[in-house]
Amino acid sequence: MLSATPERGLGAAPLVVGVDEAGRGPLAGPVVAAAVVLCKPCPEGLDDSKRLSVRKRAALEPEIRARCAWGLAVVEPEEIDRINIFAATMLAMTQAVTRLVEALGREPEAVLIDGNMTPHGRHPGWRWADARPIVGGDGKEQCIGAASILAKEYRDRLMRDAAEAHPHYGWERNAGYGTAEHLAALRMHGPTPLHRRSFAPVAQLVLI
Repeated sequence: MLSATPERGLGAAPLVVGVDEAGRGPLAGPVVAAAVVLCKPCPEGLDDSKRLSVRKRAALEPEIRARCAWGLAVVEPEEIDRINIFAATMLAMTQAVTRLVEALGREPEAVLIDGNMTPHGRHPGWRWADARPIVGGDGKEQCIGAASILAKEYRDRLMRDAAEAHPHYGWERNAGYGTAEHLAALRMHGPTPLHRRSFAPVAQLVLI
């Protein structure tokens, strides 16, 4: 399931959506975006997923899924190569918010997005004018922090599953990022279908 709403807890308060992504930088795997509306009671300890321990993130993810309204979107490597990673990130964010809004049946009053840009004017499917970029927003706004946890946990799980089919690259440890281990495996074994061939380290190997 890529979207869900809790049975209660939204109330009549204005809807504020938090949005974040995981996986812009890796050499392999998809980019994942999450959109979250916090509900009451709100999970305790929400923060930037990068500042949380692995155990804390793993504990918070099911709480967010159970207590909050959320949407997830995944853009695969083939599409990333076709449209570029920036456009793919804008697409993933647009799809995540769209799925959340469709699940809620209500339009948000504001959409808060981690970073310095939003999909407004950058993706044709984005229709929410009040979209606010917040640099470091995953550590400043709880709804963005919740989105960062969902996106990272979901993507990390995808990469652990992918590592079973492609065991040489250490994806269960590096999540597809260009670590020394990953780069060494790329040189020895070449790219897989999950590698982003538009990214320089992979593209250079393809041309050799």
